[in-house]
Amino acid sequence: MSGRSARARFWPPAFAVPPRDRRAEGPGDAYTPATMTDVKTVFDAAGGMPFFESLVGAFYELVAADAVLLRLYLDKDDLGPATRRLTLFMAQYWGGPTTYSDERGHPRLRARHFPFEIGGDERDHWLAAMRAALAKVQPTPEVAAEIERYIDSAAEALRNK
Repeated sequence: MSGRSARARFWPPAFAVPPRDRRAEGPGDAYTPATMTDVKTVFDAAGGMPFFESLVGAFYELVAADAVLLRLYLDKDDLGPATRRLTLFMAQYWGGPTTYSDERGHPRLRARHFPFEIGGDERDHWLAAMRAALAKVQPTPEVAAEIERYIDSAAEALRNK
């Protein structure tokens, strides 16, 4: 299973691509609902790695200008490594390549963020920057809704003060 857990076979959430109209395929063929081969990951629906590179790039442009967020970064002058890590994480989470886990192991988001004091103010600034970045890259409404649901949940889960 190429390094992915059993759960990964059914995660991340995927979209069912509308099935083609199979009524025209021949006499006696009934309409058939979407099959598992019609399932598309959010990663694919969003446009693959270029989408996540654009999203995270736009996010870190905002981080660089936000004093509340910038103080959370050890290397405030070089956000490149953080940009790469978040890009790889987001791509993997939504069904893309497993490069993040291949390089860094399990994401352990709470453990990795615990050394940083993340309260309501930091959460709100992070969400505002991520929502603005999402608006800038203009995904489909379905992709935007999936990502917004996730970032709302993740931002709250990472609060530790």
